[in-house]
Amino acid sequence: MSSEQRRAMHSIEVCRTAALGGHVDQCDRCGYRTITYNSCRDRHCPKCQSLARAKWLEDHRAQLLAVAYFHVVFTVPNMIAPIALQNRRIVYNILFRAVSETLRRIAADPKHLGAKIGFLAVLHTWGQNLHAHPHIHCVVPGGGLSPDDRRWIHSRNGFFLPVRVLSRLFRGLFLSHLQQAFDAAKLEFHGTLAGLSNPEAFKRFLKRCRKNEWVVYSKPPFGGPAQVLDYLGRYTHRVAISNDRLLSLDNGEVTFRYKDYKDGNRQKTMALDADEFIRRFLLHVLPSGFVRIRHYGFLANRGRAANLALCRTLLGVADSSPQPSQPELPQDWKTRYEMLTGKSLDLCPACRQGCMIQVEIIPSPWHRGGWRSQCAIDSS
Repeated sequence: MSSEQRRAMHSIEVCRTAALGGHVDQCDRCGYRTITYNSCRDRHCPKCQSLARAKWLEDHRAQLLAVAYFHVVFTVPNMIAPIALQNRRIVYNILFRAVSETLRRIAADPKHLGAKIGFLAVLHTWGQNLHAHPHIHCVVPGGGLSPDDRRWIHSRNGFFLPVRVLSRLFRGLFLSHLQQAFDAAKLEFHGTLAGLSNPEAFKRFLKRCRKNEWVVYSKPPFGGPAQVLDYLGRYTHRVAISNDRLLSLDNGEVTFRYKDYKDGNRQKTMALDADEFIRRFLLHVLPSGFVRIRHYGFLANRGRAANLALCRTLLGVADSSPQPSQPELPQDWKTRYEMLTGKSLDLCPACRQGCMIQVEIIPSPWHRGGWRSQCAIDSS
């Protein structure tokens, strides 16, 4: 395992356990007490995404435009997945680059849209059965800025860009960038892929890849901003498998639900040995510092505020972005959580009237106090 995989696995193991420390809360009305252990906050942990997701959605709510939004998915063939697993950072960056160039180049073509677009891209590396399946989900406003930035060009009703044209350009760009990475000796090949280190063998491999049709799927436009936010909430902070899909752990086997896309999206169950389940899950741990949610075009980080203001002006919509002259008041994490989720962490779960007040800090045994202090707290 890589250091990132070991770190993620350990974080998930100790998440919300005494190993990370925590605190004791007590109701000021009925005296009910509860112990809350700290979260690991690892981005691969299924239990630590709700607050991060809520914060991210709140920050991006003001970036939505009053236009139709499209969902476009770019997928590489299964034969690329093993190379991606051995070269995660390089191949995933190539995937982002090829997707970005494809969308912007086709959208800028006057034969299709003739506009400068902006979009958000999210990397997923898994399929429902946890096998490696790299693909990128894009959320794209239905239109863009004219080349001279003087008008907004709307996409056709219910249609964004031709998927066949997108697919072929995407395939060509991805394989071209992959060849460049090979020529620069940036790719590694181990085990059954060792033969691909030979230039002629690698060229034959790319030739086989070009014979396949690469899948680009454009879904119908969202119904409105609320649906866009609901989609983003389900996809931006998703991990390889969520807790609600796990059914049981019996006799060393993990049973979980999955959707079989080859059988009409039917819900099925799969049982894997625990070691195999963990191996598949860890395939999707990203390299340290790798950014899996990226913005492009007029939504790129640089110049985003000015670009959105221009888009709203051209669309005849008032700018809803927060003004810099009105700084937000500092909030603690409990207030922020209640504002974003509508659930109060201070309300007593027993009497539903009192307020939960922190009465004790439980130190982590790995920090000051050590295991001896933790044992004393546990026995009290």
